[in-house]
Amino acid sequence: MFVVLSSGALAGLALFAIQHFTIIPLIESAETYEAAAEQSNPNMIHPDEGWHPADGWERTSLTALTTILSGIGFGSLLFGTISLTGNRVDSRRGALWGLAAFLCFSLAPALGLPPQPPGTAVAGIVQRQVWWIGTVIATAVGLWWLVGARRAWPLRVAGAICLALPHLIGAPTAAGHNAVPAELIHRFTIASLATTGIFWLLLGGIGGFLSSLNNADCP
Repeated sequence: MFVVLSSGALAGLALFAIQHFTIIPLIESAETYEAAAEQSNPNMIHPDEGWHPADGWERTSLTALTTILSGIGFGSLLFGTISLTGNRVDSRRGALWGLAAFLCFSLAPALGLPPQPPGTAVAGIVQRQVWWIGTVIATAVGLWWLVGARRAWPLRVAGAICLALPHLIGAPTAAGHNAVPAELIHRFTIASLATTGIFWLLLGGIGGFLSSLNNADCP
């Protein structure tokens, strides 16, 4: 629990700090385009989004809080999985586990559903969630079989099939048109993946380092 809480909070805080200067400005720019598109098309129908934080300190503080909590949640998944394997980790192995988690949770799903800013056309939320979850599970199983199979080539083949299966099925297609420029969407996608990759490496590296300290204290 100490490793999860510490590494998750630190990595989540680092992610918030990085995204505050990289992702947030892009989101604000996209929201400007989205608002302009809504004004030019008053007949556009939008679902009730409910309560949302006000711009400024309230939005920033709640973004920081949710990012830190998300870091702790992902840390519990990462180090809970590592503990089930019975292997001890250090900062290097923790970073490798973090890289694998980045492939499962971010990079593989982004091949079909890349991160997009507000004002872009997207598919239905249920279809996106189902495909995302299926891709994460298939990628995790595929990587496990490829890395852990060693000389068992049937498992390696099955792992490769698992990696490719979600993309052969295909992600749900978006409906509608984008209100933001394609260049902004491209920059947002690249920045989102880059910052998320940094987060996973920090999460695995910090947690692995703390785990190695804990293991050194054990008799």
